[in-house]
Amino acid sequence: VAMLALSRVQVPQLALIRELIETVGSAKELLENGANIGDIVPGASPRLRELLCDRSLVELAEKEMEFIESKGIKLICYGDGEYPCRLAECADAPLVLHSLGNADLNARRIVSIVGTRHASEYGKSLCENFVADLARLVPGTLIVSGLAYGIDVCAHRAALKAGLPTIGVLAHGLDRIYPSVHRNIAAQMTTCGGLLTEYISSTEPERTNFLQRNRIVAGMADATIIVESAAKGGALVTANIANSYGRDCFAFPGRVGDVSSAGCHKLIRHHQAALITSAEDIIEAMMWDSQQPQKPEAIQRSLFPDLSAEESSIVQLLEQHPEGLHINILATETLIPISRLSALLFELELRGIVRPSAGSNYRLIH
Repeated sequence: VAMLALSRVQVPQLALIRELIETVGSAKELLENGANIGDIVPGASPRLRELLCDRSLVELAEKEMEFIESKGIKLICYGDGEYPCRLAECADAPLVLHSLGNADLNARRIVSIVGTRHASEYGKSLCENFVADLARLVPGTLIVSGLAYGIDVCAHRAALKAGLPTIGVLAHGLDRIYPSVHRNIAAQMTTCGGLLTEYISSTEPERTNFLQRNRIVAGMADATIIVESAAKGGALVTANIANSYGRDCFAFPGRVGDVSSAGCHKLIRHHQAALITSAEDIIEAMMWDSQQPQKPEAIQRSLFPDLSAEESSIVQLLEQHPEGLHINILATETLIPISRLSALLFELELRGIVRPSAGSNYRLIH
């Protein structure tokens, strides 16, 4: 309840609340000590104190918990083991997520697919074939999109058809589905994937919410794929967010002059997205192994006698994948935060143990 209440505090930077929770010790303690926040955090503004003392936030959270429990919704808080680890690395990650379904939000491979709401037949076909090939080459890949018209819903449908789990990130509460015509596919997704939102019930699908939810679409994935996009639109916003997070971004090209591909061409032209034409392209770029993982074999530590426990876990994982691994996969498998992992990889690089390559991939030097 405390974390849910704090998620409604309107502050300019979401990271501020997370930092306050870490400083005080817990969400519950932060709320209980809101009146004394100035003593705990020097420089805290009177406005922050006023917000933390607002009892209506707790009352709203308690009411929302009743709705959550009655609908079988799972409330996932920042710091929980089920919280998307990739998203947790983002400075503006939400404090809570409302989840409905059975998807693993920390799947080994996660791809976000976005695009125009006015998809052409070319775009729809491209999306369907791409998802089908992903299912064949890298089974189990989680497909994330926004359940909107056009490419979004096409990606969800293609995932269900191919047997891949798929998550729809919503710009409103779980008491409704917008657009309502997607209610049936949303229901199907809860049995093979699910629905995810940071918003409480009764939240209207306002324009600003769609822009906000795009950061979740980009942040919880290893890579963002833009299938079709006009020169302006939500897909480009998502691509820009993915770039700001340091995530890989890919775009399919279209015919010269096609309005629905102008955004993709813009991203490619400005090196904000790599050009791809197939699922094989992204698998190669991300250094994903399309074969079944082999049984891990212990590396001979005598080769690297001065490795720390964390460094050993990295080396052991890379030993199993001589073709290399993307940093997001390394973070997921070793459970080391990306900020810490980057420093460890840099140290291993300086010592001549690992070698970086394009697209934030790393491989072991034998």
